[in-house]
Amino acid sequence: MTERTESDSRRLLRRLRDTLAEPGAGQERLDRIVRLIASSMGTEVCSVYLFRDDETLELCATEGLKRESVHKTRMKLGEGLVGRVAKSSSPVNTANAPAEKGFRYMPETGEEIYSSFLGVPIQRLGEKLGVLVVQSKEARSFSDDEIYALEVVAMVVAEMSELGAFIGEGDALAAPHKHAVMFRGGTGQEGAAEGRVWLHEPRVVIINPVGDDPVKEMERLNKAVADLRLSVDAMITTSDNGDAEQAQILEAYRMFANSRGWMRRMEEDIARGLSAEAAVEKEQSQARARLETVPDPYLRDRLHDLDDLSNRLLRILTGQGQDTGAEMPDNPILVARNIGPAELLDYGRKLKGVVLEEGSVGSHAAVVARALAIPLVIHAEKITTEALNGDHILVDGDQGMVHLRPDETVARHFREKIAMQAAAQSRYASLRDQPATDKAGTTVALHMNAGLMADLPSLAGSGAEGVGLFRTELQFLIRSHVPKRGELAALYARVMEAAHGKRVVFRTLDIGSDKVLPYMKRVEEPNPAMGWRAIRVGLDKPGVMRMQLQALIRAAAGRPLTVMFPFVAEMSEFTEARQKLLDEIESERSLGHKLPSILEVGAMLETPSLAFAPDAFFEMADFISIGGNDLKQFFFAADRENERVRKRYDMLNTSFVTFLEKIVARCDRAGTPLSFCGEDAGRPVEALCLAAIGFRMLSMRPASIGPVKHLIRRVDLGELKALMESARASGADNLRPAVMDWLSRQDV
Repeated sequence: MTERTESDSRRLLRRLRDTLAEPGAGQERLDRIVRLIASSMGTEVCSVYLFRDDETLELCATEGLKRESVHKTRMKLGEGLVGRVAKSSSPVNTANAPAEKGFRYMPETGEEIYSSFLGVPIQRLGEKLGVLVVQSKEARSFSDDEIYALEVVAMVVAEMSELGAFIGEGDALAAPHKHAVMFRGGTGQEGAAEGRVWLHEPRVVIINPVGDDPVKEMERLNKAVADLRLSVDAMITTSDNGDAEQAQILEAYRMFANSRGWMRRMEEDIARGLSAEAAVEKEQSQARARLETVPDPYLRDRLHDLDDLSNRLLRILTGQGQDTGAEMPDNPILVARNIGPAELLDYGRKLKGVVLEEGSVGSHAAVVARALAIPLVIHAEKITTEALNGDHILVDGDQGMVHLRPDETVARHFREKIAMQAAAQSRYASLRDQPATDKAGTTVALHMNAGLMADLPSLAGSGAEGVGLFRTELQFLIRSHVPKRGELAALYARVMEAAHGKRVVFRTLDIGSDKVLPYMKRVEEPNPAMGWRAIRVGLDKPGVMRMQLQALIRAAAGRPLTVMFPFVAEMSEFTEARQKLLDEIESERSLGHKLPSILEVGAMLETPSLAFAPDAFFEMADFISIGGNDLKQFFFAADRENERVRKRYDMLNTSFVTFLEKIVARCDRAGTPLSFCGEDAGRPVEALCLAAIGFRMLSMRPASIGPVKHLIRRVDLGELKALMESARASGADNLRPAVMDWLSRQDV
């Protein structure tokens, strides 16, 4: 790279900055920019295309093409060479554009006389904003230096666009972070909430992307990187849990922090005229663009590491830390790319809802959101690049939708939905102390799911008769090391005390799949949901299981104890786990410790195989609880994380209902109590049908108990059972239409 090229590049950026600083509307600024770039790069054409929506680019300014085509020429993402640049987030450089594959001729622009074409993406932190193009009549390929220079210019254009430098008429020149946006994601936890955005990681704002003094900017970068390296070294030094995977992640941080290639690219960006923070963000943007196209999970994780490291470096350079001085609003909705369980618990019940770009229905965050009883939407792509602290936001966890800066019509309808839900909950409160008994006198016990001490007050308020599922893994997930036996025993004892004698079913550690402990080595599996998880981990790692069982026995201290083993696939697994519990009972007896007054040992039926276990299993188990979420995904071979298939399969499918009835019959013959736990247990129509086919205990989130109890008390379960049998006999593939028709004729 020659000094002359570096000087030309810096000179262009300074002229660009000065041009942007001149007064004028957004369109005037864009027009001045394309003239400046064309003259500086010696091309006849320079054009700026910006997105008017997620799929459509619009020609917003040009020097060299026909002026009348501005704001009229549009193309879809991937269409033509410009669309190809936008879709791939990488440059297109050709000496013969009309002969290039995918070329689209736009007659209104008059571009047919221009042979050479260079297009680079205008993007910021993975957010695609548009495409910057230069063209010339001469058939030539642009040099690497010219490509690089145009990318640097595109970076500045992206930053200035973020700061609102190009506001004008039309969607493509709309003010950033001002218009209403709807995000369609997935349901992590049901519920609806209205509030104000609170960003978990506030945006770093780069006010001046152009550096006047490369030497000074280089010094700033070197000092910030030195501070970054020290902070990474400190993290490694203080990480004393001995976990190999966490050490590997921190070593990856150290590797990137000391990467000469990373530093060299940022130094080159500064030499071209960028400020230190703009150089960091340019590299970060390119890493995020690569992230979208990398299928390999290991490489994706490494790019995530680089992205996180870049954020840390930007905060050092700009002084914009996590604490920006902004006050959390009264009704905060947390918005984040992802978040760990401990961090989410730190926010606690102050939050009205959570929206994540990543996450899953079984993730740590989803487990905590369910425990906090707040709506959670996952997979809301790009919301962190669009949302600002304090933005008005509506979260619909039922539909997996988020409305950011909604118009008044949308907000009004949303408030009506919340008001209707609140009114219904108020009506259900009058049933709190009433049993869930149908018109014919059949009673169904309604229990609640829990995972935190904070859940226990809902036991009395919701009218639940007990805790049908206490998830013990949360206490393992929120720590950076294995909890001590004494800590767990104290916690379990407090849970029992808070239940005031009501039954609490403690499910032993259910980890694996997407619930990976921070201090546990991640096992790469092609299908984690069907891999090394739950009881399989417990039996292979007996030390952890033994410690937890000891804690449960000591917590009981003369009280009844109910223990349930998760994800049992065959009788031998249950037999082995049950024996381990009995062995610990004998061990505690020999030590003179107080034993549980009553011991119940049960299994969670989440795999179809267990439904066909020998009779001895059903006779041995003190109780069985169906884990509906997993059982349904395995029964239908439909991954519950896959939106394309999971919603296709209905609990009221005739085959699934018939399968559940067979389990009910086997438990009845063995005299083994049976319950159903899962999302379907908390949906009134599904819960009603479960009760009709013989389930006498259902476990659900506390907010669902009122609606389920209300519906059960207003119908005759025997009549519904006969209706379901009749629909099945008629050959119906799904019982829902018949059930809904019957309900429409009831006084419900």
